[in-house]
Amino acid sequence: MFSAQEITRFESTPTPFYYYNLELLANTLKAVKATSSKYNYHVHYAFKANTNNKILELIQQHGLGADCVSGNEIKKAIECNYTSEQIVFAGVGKTDEEINIALENDIFCFNCESIPELEVINELAAAKNKIAQIALRINPNVNANTHAYITTGLEENKFGINIWELEDVLVALADMKNVNFIGLHFHIGSQITDLNDFKGLCLRVNEIQEWFYDRQIIVNHINVGGGLGIDYENPTKNPIPNFEAFFKLFNDFIELRPQQELHFELGRSITGQCGTLISKVLYVKKGVNTDFAIIDAGMTELIRPALYQAVHAIDNLTSTSEETKRYDVVGPICESSDCFAKALMLPITKRGDMIAINSCGAYGEVMASQYNLRDLVKAVY
Repeated sequence: MFSAQEITRFESTPTPFYYYNLELLANTLKAVKATSSKYNYHVHYAFKANTNNKILELIQQHGLGADCVSGNEIKKAIECNYTSEQIVFAGVGKTDEEINIALENDIFCFNCESIPELEVINELAAAKNKIAQIALRINPNVNANTHAYITTGLEENKFGINIWELEDVLVALADMKNVNFIGLHFHIGSQITDLNDFKGLCLRVNEIQEWFYDRQIIVNHINVGGGLGIDYENPTKNPIPNFEAFFKLFNDFIELRPQQELHFELGRSITGQCGTLISKVLYVKKGVNTDFAIIDAGMTELIRPALYQAVHAIDNLTSTSEETKRYDVVGPICESSDCFAKALMLPITKRGDMIAINSCGAYGEVMASQYNLRDLVKAVY
């Protein structure tokens, strides 16, 4: 996975740190553009996955738009040369300040999740003598086969407008003079690896489109969100997701009207595999049933295993032993949940060994914290 030269470089770099393979990211972006452009699809990068400046700039250079969920993400997009026409603003709890940031920058679209939100956007836009373009985020009630914490398309989730509310939404929109209804937005979850879930989304979108069509409403933009997963267990074998199959499925099953354009919001599938958390073994501690490999990276650098029980492939980069042993790979944070893997088979591991936690390019650095007053760690490229 890493060359001897890279590992030597890692050994001379203070740990822990995030290592980003920008060549892999560029190849991933080329795959996204090559496959999505066949169907004239629009792809926006979900900023929440990773807001490292070099990564954002490389993504912008490949022509992707920006899917933002906060005012600061909108500001970051502008700083990294994304145009206003490339920026969409989602999120169930947009503040007045954030809405004003978006209005001042004349972003492409607000993805709206409730009548109260529409009312506030209309009011704030009127105060600025502007027309805000909006899409309705509709909860399609499609169950995605993923972790419960990252499913977003069920009625019990906080996201989106329920289908039974749509009549009331249209009545409310009729009285709003400072919003322009241009699209429908959907999102069913994250880290989805079963493409049949997306087929289910397509079929539901078709049904909802018919509901609007029966009321003589055809919007110009359909946004189906993101959610395409990556292979956390075999990152070396599958470094780039199967974008060809993903985009083809939407082409095969979604029914667009002639003037409609299809949008996607991809995050993890773009940056996930290009990032690795590099750490060093501090101590190997004897346990009752397994030994503990205590490393200098913790849940402060990668919270996913503690938060979602997420699995990341882990490698000892420097052990030369042919013998293997089971280890619990844990961090130094004062929480029992600060654990990256349990009973993991690794080569015999000792103090000073270099450890690579793979697939950390999404929801790694961006979710880092300074809990226990730890320093935020740096990125290496």
